[in-house]
Amino acid sequence: MSEHTGTGSRSVVVVGGGPRGSGLLERLVANARDLLAGVLGDVPVTVHVVEPHTLGAGRIWRYEQSPLLWANSQAEDMTMFTDASCRIAGPVVPGPTFLEWAHLPRPVGGPSMPELAAERAAVHGMTFPTRRLLTEYLTWSFWRSVRQAPPGLTVRVHADRAVDVTDLPDGRQLVHTERAAEPLVADVVLLAQGHLPTRPLGPSAALAADAEAHGLTYLPEDYTADSDLSSLAAGSPVIVRGAGLAFIDLMVLVTRGRGGTFEPASGADAGGAPGARLVYRPSGREPVLHVGSRRGVPYHAKLTYRLGGPRAPHPRFLDAGAVDALLAGPPGQLGFRADVWPLLAKELAFGHYHELFAAHPDAVRGTWKAFDAALAEHPWGSAALADAVAAAVPDPADRFDPEALDRPLRGVRAAGTDALQRLLVAYVEADLARRADPRHSADLGFFNALLAVFEPLGRLLGSGRLSPASMVSDVPWFVGFFSYVASGPPPQRLRELLALVEAGVVQFLGADVDVRLRPADGERPAAFVATSPTVPGEVVASALVEARVPRTSVTGTADPLLAALHARGAVSEAVLAGTDGAPGIPTGRVLVTPDASRVVDVHGTVHPTRYAFGAGTSAATAGAFSRPDTDAAFFRQNDHASREVWRTIAALGPLPGERPAAPSALPHAAAPGVGGPRRWAARHPNGAQR
Repeated sequence: MSEHTGTGSRSVVVVGGGPRGSGLLERLVANARDLLAGVLGDVPVTVHVVEPHTLGAGRIWRYEQSPLLWANSQAEDMTMFTDASCRIAGPVVPGPTFLEWAHLPRPVGGPSMPELAAERAAVHGMTFPTRRLLTEYLTWSFWRSVRQAPPGLTVRVHADRAVDVTDLPDGRQLVHTERAAEPLVADVVLLAQGHLPTRPLGPSAALAADAEAHGLTYLPEDYTADSDLSSLAAGSPVIVRGAGLAFIDLMVLVTRGRGGTFEPASGADAGGAPGARLVYRPSGREPVLHVGSRRGVPYHAKLTYRLGGPRAPHPRFLDAGAVDALLAGPPGQLGFRADVWPLLAKELAFGHYHELFAAHPDAVRGTWKAFDAALAEHPWGSAALADAVAAAVPDPADRFDPEALDRPLRGVRAAGTDALQRLLVAYVEADLARRADPRHSADLGFFNALLAVFEPLGRLLGSGRLSPASMVSDVPWFVGFFSYVASGPPPQRLRELLALVEAGVVQFLGADVDVRLRPADGERPAAFVATSPTVPGEVVASALVEARVPRTSVTGTADPLLAALHARGAVSEAVLAGTDGAPGIPTGRVLVTPDASRVVDVHGTVHPTRYAFGAGTSAATAGAFSRPDTDAAFFRQNDHASREVWRTIAALGPLPGERPAAPSALPHAAAPGVGGPRRWAARHPNGAQR
């Protein structure tokens, strides 16, 4: 791959070299031969990747974090490469899944990490690998793409942080970085920075200020591996809001991370067999974590078995025809609960009961054909459907009940703190037993249905048909529900949690936890006070940790590049347009076009050669990784974007003359016929809306 830097060359800059940026690079390389025919060779092209952390892994999956932290996906469920299931326009270029990579003779092609060799060799399909081992796979995948670049296409990497992107008069862009003396010149810029840091906003900002004024410790929402936990003193009570994966990381870092150890209880299997009980041996350096959340319970453990029957043929109810029917109407008129949930819930129930009938005939009465017909005939939530379920599925434990699943502590009132601990220990033990028992594989059918609905949901969310109220409240509820039931921790982490409760290092607070700051009153020092309707009494502490991932915010970003673009109005916040004169509702996300993820500025102008991808954009529908053989949206998005980029480059052709040196902030003309859906509006940095 010889590099050409003279007049006439073209360049693409990918800002972000984590899983999203790496996935885009793989598709750019895969599509180059097809779409740059007649360009490569005559017009050399360079793809620059700018990433300050580990290439391929980015900030979240970087190597420089505690070896105690695990991925919450199993080894057989992760891949960075397309496969035969992918419905993409570009070529499928198969590569090893994480599991296959782990058992290659030696993973060459990227920085080898010999200290991980033993862990790599021990990986099997249901292993939850450490994040550092996943780093090695992600890095290897990145460099594999670099090696596969065809002649005329050069990939250059920059261990640097992008801090701004400005426009040149001729339509090209300059990407400014922290360390380089000169900016990178780009014909196309792809912003793929992943989860960006956000400064405390709203109530969090007020709490942070009050805590500082009263001498209290407050840790706002953050990626836990980046939080400074040194202020959480040994033996001191700490109130923790959030019982999901961020809490699990916190729990690990202040227990095992401070020298504590877990041992199998007498007679228990040290390998962590289902139901095996652990005992925690404290180091004496641990704080006491009082954890509560909206639900009041930890996320469900990951499932550790496979389907007993064939995979359900999704979609069944939320299929293309159903989505088309929902889309046929004016914007902002659909309610998620009223219009989408009845079909969505049926799709989830279909996955659950398809597996129950196929794998556990002793648990059902009648035939699958008859039950499937009843599921199709009767509306979701109707008495007729409830009767059909009761007749076909005698044991309520085998029925699909999303309402009970969502709020297990609804209406529960424990007599006291000790009673609440016993109640929730029993709840977690029951969850661990069920998630390890193939007798309940209908739960896996439900899980697979959850994965299957994200594509049709993506069409609906980007259409503008859903009302602003639904987009702000109901859609986040469903995303949270998905995380709670399908994106929980490895079972071993919940066994460790039970040991920590028994040791008194963790205590449950209950559901719908409320935290207030109590100022000093002469007799008592200032403190945080937590209460819950689940249990009488209160917990008082001098430290509060928000164990949650920061919400996306264009206006509150701590990322210098996004902040600079926003300050100039070069990016805008996606706003859900209000109806009947009501004000719009800001989403915190970068506004991009739904067709190709092009950035839209505060004037509504679409930038023809600047794209943005990932969770922080209005078109976010796919995560960072993909499960093999699932036609993952991650690959379809990346493939579509890469082909758009190469068509743009091919149309530009050779670049005549010398490159101008002076940047300019001249605006781009709006792309003809391109724009976001009508419900999206742009929010100017000063609050004005267009």
